[in-house]
Amino acid sequence: MGAINSIEQLESYRRELASKVRADLPTVMVCFGTGCQANGSRLVAEAFMRVIEEQGLKVGVNLGIKTTGCHGYCENGPLVALKPQDLLYLKVKPEDVAEIVEETVKGGRVVERLVYRDKITEELVARYSEIPFYKHQHRIALRHIGTIDPTSIDDYILVGGYSGLAKALTMKPEELISEVERSGLRGRGGGGFPTGTKWRSCAAVDSDVRYVMCNGDEGDPGAFMDRSIMEGDPHSVIEGMIIGALAVGSHQGYIYVRDEYPLAVKNLTSALEAAREKGFLGPDILGSGFAFDIKISRGGGAFVCGESSALMRSVEGNVGEPRAKYIRSVERGLYNRPTVLNNVETWANVPEIILKGADWYAGMGTERSKGTKVFSLVGKVNNTGLVEVPMGITIRELVENIGGGVLGGKRFKAVQTGGPSGGCIPERLADLPIDFDSLTEAGSMMGSGGIIVMDEDTCMVDVARYFTAFLVEESCGKCTPCRDGLPRMLDLLNDITEGRGGDEHVAMLEELCDLLTWGALCGLGTSAANPVLSTIKYFREEYDAHIKERRCPAGVCKALITYSIDAEACTGCRLCAKKCPQECISGERKKPHVIDTTRCIKCGVCKDVCAYDAVRVS
Repeated sequence: MGAINSIEQLESYRRELASKVRADLPTVMVCFGTGCQANGSRLVAEAFMRVIEEQGLKVGVNLGIKTTGCHGYCENGPLVALKPQDLLYLKVKPEDVAEIVEETVKGGRVVERLVYRDKITEELVARYSEIPFYKHQHRIALRHIGTIDPTSIDDYILVGGYSGLAKALTMKPEELISEVERSGLRGRGGGGFPTGTKWRSCAAVDSDVRYVMCNGDEGDPGAFMDRSIMEGDPHSVIEGMIIGALAVGSHQGYIYVRDEYPLAVKNLTSALEAAREKGFLGPDILGSGFAFDIKISRGGGAFVCGESSALMRSVEGNVGEPRAKYIRSVERGLYNRPTVLNNVETWANVPEIILKGADWYAGMGTERSKGTKVFSLVGKVNNTGLVEVPMGITIRELVENIGGGVLGGKRFKAVQTGGPSGGCIPERLADLPIDFDSLTEAGSMMGSGGIIVMDEDTCMVDVARYFTAFLVEESCGKCTPCRDGLPRMLDLLNDITEGRGGDEHVAMLEELCDLLTWGALCGLGTSAANPVLSTIKYFREEYDAHIKERRCPAGVCKALITYSIDAEACTGCRLCAKKCPQECISGERKKPHVIDTTRCIKCGVCKDVCAYDAVRVS
């Protein structure tokens, strides 16, 4: 079928697609997210096609096969899901495929060695929906990812795609704005500004041209929420933007994607072409007379271009620098015209809100933070990956129930939320609900949704130094607080971690943080104090240990630690001596060894290779 010219034709086409689907047909879904592809999922998919042909099976008759977006459980990729059996196989290799086809597809039996095994109880969990990582999630923005082929617009339509747009075309712009306002949706890109309020402000400006934009310039270390949505469900973003354009009266949209996301660019480009062919974009959307189209603008990877005004300048072809905040983008944004800018996750929520209603969405989350939030859960945690949970879930629930606890049974120390401009929240606040206001009050922020779990071996002073160094590199340097203040903060933190800290260093850091918070031009600078202030607030004793005792309690800062070997624990296996790059470990075989501290470069190789935990760091 060519272009769909009416809402009635859309529903007819959906029914036609549904009539061709066999609910009982075993379907293999191979994750084609960036992480799984890096681990070889493309070879797994090719192996399935080869084995199917060798065994005389036919795709669509004996089984279905589909490549999907990211399933989220990235550390266990390549992932292969099977429906309707509700099975998930982990770390699948091409050589496992024949066994999966023989045992599961043909025989209905589970290949136990490939299913999830609880790292504490050793219990096997084969059912996808019962794996703890998925069991506690509630997916809205990620609703289709892992179940549809992102390169197939028919797959998206079949699961209800563009139904929100069809409903929106029957509503007035004011009704659309009011519905989003009542839902309580707040921007998922970091600031948490009410989405409906932004739309209303833009629509109220007297202008014959307005723009709708999507911020896909996800630059936080360890964050991959927006990337996964753009790769795995691009049509949800496109549909959300069309609805937003209807609400504010825009006829042109832009998706700004960082150039380091080639798969996202590829799938978005394919989705836009398919949407135009089907009549969801163009001069007469679904025969309504409404015209709207979207272009992709590729960013060069500058972190500061995630800031709204810098992003718009980049799209215009100018240097990506922020401008003064008193100029509001809803009034004078892209090309100096009224502009609505929301991030990928925000736009992906919009179709479901319009389709199911504001009350449905507002029924989830907390009083001031409605709905769900997508997080990338990374760091010292057993289960890393992409998760979506209701707003208000506690840090402890996220780390323990979904994350499976801290790696190696070590002590949970803190989480860092909100990217490089977020703060560190200690274990004693682990029952804090995760929502916009609670995190801000604790000295951190929601940010785009990165959560880094830290254990007892993490030095919090070094964490502050790391994120400050990142911001120094990424600052555009346009304003004095960032240009001069951030490097000075980094100098002070380097002094502390390298054993040159004095009693005045912490006070100087706090003074610089205050200067940045109130004097910086954009959000990069005004939030840059968070990593430093939060670690001073909650881990002051570590700063004191570095400054007053010239000691790093976590054993991280090289200038403040010494490596030694416990004579009682050492078996004299000589492995540490063989691996030492400085050849500074001596001792006879089967007798305790000794490290020459005058030659030791503190690389940590000896501790890494010691099987008897005999290497000590003090």
